[in-house]
Amino acid sequence: CDLVVLATGMVANNGPDPYAQLAVDTAETEEAKAAARQKLEHAPPSILNLDYHQGTDLPQLKYGFADSHFICFPYETRRTGIYAAGPVRRPMDIIQAQDDAAGAALKAIQALENAAGGRAAHPRVGDLSYPRFRKEGCTQCKRCTVECPFGAINEDEKRYPVFNEARCRRCGTCMGACPVRVISFDNYSVDTVGQQLKAVDIPDEFSEKPRILVLACENDAYPALDMAAMSGELITPFVRGIPVRCLGSVSLSWVTDALNSGYDGIILMGCRRDDDYQCHFVRGSAMAAERMSKVGDTLKSLSLEPERIELHEVAITDTKRVPAIINAMAETIRRIGLSPFKF
Repeated sequence: CDLVVLATGMVANNGPDPYAQLAVDTAETEEAKAAARQKLEHAPPSILNLDYHQGTDLPQLKYGFADSHFICFPYETRRTGIYAAGPVRRPMDIIQAQDDAAGAALKAIQALENAAGGRAAHPRVGDLSYPRFRKEGCTQCKRCTVECPFGAINEDEKRYPVFNEARCRRCGTCMGACPVRVISFDNYSVDTVGQQLKAVDIPDEFSEKPRILVLACENDAYPALDMAAMSGELITPFVRGIPVRCLGSVSLSWVTDALNSGYDGIILMGCRRDDDYQCHFVRGSAMAAERMSKVGDTLKSLSLEPERIELHEVAITDTKRVPAIINAMAETIRRIGLSPFKF
């Protein structure tokens, strides 16, 4: 052999993973818990020393690189105002890193301009609303502080949530996480969506027309549904869609209210999750899946079939798959029958 090429490994240097302790607490097996505990024990020292309730450094992907939305928002980290460029976010050469740095700098300028005007940063650029919190109803369960993907919520000395508007990206995850519904936005709340649910005309049992509800993420699922309609794809006329900021903002009370109102089926459509996620708010679909896993007890108490609720992950390009999902639900309702709450 005349030439030997040795690939140089590129190892991320992002400090400790702020969710390492959470991985220990949520591990489902002893092996997974031991592996997570070992990773926590061998964590490197902090680099950024951020003042976040969720940790001192940037959340990381599987191999230690800074977490980011690799398709739509490659520079944005899960810490608002901090932008990752070059090998901090993925392996790349010097020329790629230079271009990457220019892109990150432009995003930082955009963030400063929005912050100066009191507007939200990506992806809801220009949104002037903030999460509002009714303290007297809070049970201090800490679900909002734990589930916020961007660490925008800390706690005061009495363990009440403290919202940092500069970090908030208006996804509504805190609203969906709150079990007592004391968090809302001026233009988006549990009550406003609940009123939309109740405003839909529900056919009675004699018309034999089902009513299917679709709660669709406004970033991927709802545009895909819109483009499917514009492309002439056939969709059952018995469906009604409501856009939500993120599936992470979906309150379980919406599902319960919809079932009690006589909806025959409910479909939740969000972005793709896991390592190659496409969720604009990082963990929306994952958190919705966790919450929906608990809906079984609700369905059982209402004597309803589990097939009446489905959760799907779709891409904005799934203009043929989205109608197929809805039409399949219509066929399921035809097979199992209309909701008994119509009668």
